Amino acid sequence: MTTTEPTTATAPAPTSGLAENTIDTVAADDLRRRYRRQHVMSRIFVYFAAITAALICAGPFMWSTITAFKLNRDLYNPENNPFILNEPPTLDHIKLLFNDTPFLTFVWNTVWVGLLVVGITLLLGLPAAYSLARLNRPWSTPMAIAIFFVYLVPPSLLFLSLSRVVAGLGLQDSTWSLVLIYPTITIPVAVWLLMGFLKAIPKDIEEQAMVDGHSRVGAFIRTVIPLAFPGIVAVVVFAFVLTASEFIYALAFISPSDAKVISTGVPTELVRGDVFFWQSLQAATVLVAVPIAFVFNFFLERFIAGFTMGAVKG
Repeated sequence: MTTTEPTTATAPAPTSGLAENTIDTVAADDLRRRYRRQHVMSRIFVYFAAITAALICAGPFMWSTITAFKLNRDLYNPENNPFILNEPPTLDHIKLLFNDTPFLTFVWNTVWVGLLVVGITLLLGLPAAYSLARLNRPWSTPMAIAIFFVYLVPPSLLFLSLSRVVAGLGLQDSTWSLVLIYPTITIPVAVWLLMGFLKAIPKDIEEQAMVDGHSRVGAFIRTVIPLAFPGIVAVVVFAFVLTASEFIYALAFISPSDAKVISTGVPTELVRGDVFFWQSLQAATVLVAVPIAFVFNFFLERFIAGFTMGAVKG
């Protein structure tokens, strides 16, 4: 007898899952495209804002550079565009700066005064900052605050009394008077800045060096100074720029042209009565700003590290 087995009908595969997967894929692709568009638009906005800010910041420097090469009739014609060369450029005003004024003497005086002030600032500021940051004494914090308050005193209140000191030492009309006076401005800020940076360096490093046989001074020189190099760079840049741009003391203490620095020599030589040599003034500005900008950008990362570390830990 033959038996037939019951046959089972195969049900058709459901299509709802496939449709849901397709919908999810389309939605994900749409979301990715929307995110990509938003990312591109945000990047375009960031670059546009950065370029605009850079042009605004560089605007005065670009204007000074263009003005330095302008002819008088180009500069003083109100119908001309001040941001382009409407007439052929000229080097006469740069030649006037070098030939008719002791500009190179001003530069040399500024450089050697700045280097000496930087050296004095580090020589006195580093040990002072280290002692206030490392030696736990009850007078450390009040003295640090008092040192910083010295920097906040306006120079206009001090130059009369300091002029008596300069005259008493026989340094009137000498650039050595600036070497004597400028550290009173740079050392307080250097001490405050270096204190904050030295506090960020673990004490274990120098203690280990002293365990290895070094004195405290030796440990400071061999271990602390290399680690504090970003802060030292910040102090060097700050002290030199402040020295090169200071005006009141340089004007009050020095009269001879051959002893002046850039901050006073350039305006006093190129502003004669009611005559302003604008193109030569702008040329001097550009020639001084470019080297400082290169040096500043070369040490930019260490400069920022020094200032931010001092700001956080100070």
